[in-house]
Amino acid sequence: MNNIAEVLDQVKTMGIAGHIRPDGDCVGSCMALYLYIKEYYPDIQVDVYLDHPKPIFSHIDCIDEIKTEADTEKVYDLFVTCDVSSRDRLALAGDYFDKAEKTVCIDHHISNPGFAGTNHVRGDVSSACEVLYGLFDPEKVNRKVAVPIYTGMIHDTGVFQYASTSPETMRIAGELMKTGFNFSRIIDESFYEKTYIQNQVMGRVLAESIMLLDGKCIVGYLRRKDLDFYGVDGKDLDGIVSQLRLTKGVEVAMFLYEVESQTFKVSLRSNGKVDVSRIAVYFGGGGHTRAAGIDLQGSLHDVINNITGEIERQLLLCQEA
Repeated sequence: MNNIAEVLDQVKTMGIAGHIRPDGDCVGSCMALYLYIKEYYPDIQVDVYLDHPKPIFSHIDCIDEIKTEADTEKVYDLFVTCDVSSRDRLALAGDYFDKAEKTVCIDHHISNPGFAGTNHVRGDVSSACEVLYGLFDPEKVNRKVAVPIYTGMIHDTGVFQYASTSPETMRIAGELMKTGFNFSRIIDESFYEKTYIQNQVMGRVLAESIMLLDGKCIVGYLRRKDLDFYGVDGKDLDGIVSQLRLTKGVEVAMFLYEVESQTFKVSLRSNGKVDVSRIAVYFGGGGHTRAAGIDLQGSLHDVINNITGEIERQLLLCQEA
């Protein structure tokens, strides 16, 4: 696609959805598309489905219009997924996607296999929000639409510090800022700000982290009983793996937490030598070269050993090269 208008011809009803446990880029891209359609295509009846976004995204206009349940029989003319790397990661509205007359996937995950009728996937771009911006008429990106795009971009670039940040990323951010929103407040309140309990949890993970592979891999973890003790869940654990990655000498950071007995959600971050998306795909997950995720079953020991084995293989190949 060159423009989102290409898929809107004859569309009267449209659904939008993101992935499970929606992060800033997912929420931002879905809401930006929703607001853009509402503003410039008022004849299209549009719904957006997301799995209970965090309160930190309350600064986005119409966030209260998100549907958190898909419990009615409905067939959309068009269904669009944003920031969804594979069909099995589509949350809530999978049946709507399967039954829709037309489907579109807008994404930036290099591991995306192209599961929709039309797939606009750019694995070289920083965020799904940046991909989406390229499909909008820039003259129509007002403050209301700019805010969620900017929100998603800062979350998936680590406030423009990750390697995926390009000159084009910064140019777009500058254009968005021209619309007049309080960009520094969005960064502080949606990206950096943590509750007291979140800081306690991060401190515990850092204090109990372990170094493997001659200090090239650092691992932090939380068991189910730890989450219950602090009264937190996955939505409260953002930023931990990124902090682990900043440890001197580390090439790969791994953070895992137990969502239920012997089932772990694993986040991987790389400083460049290891392609963590290859590791994630190998184990049934997905992501980017430097940031990826997996859901794995087994004991804590086995999960860590299996993943570090793949990390070690890549590190050895780097040495041989």
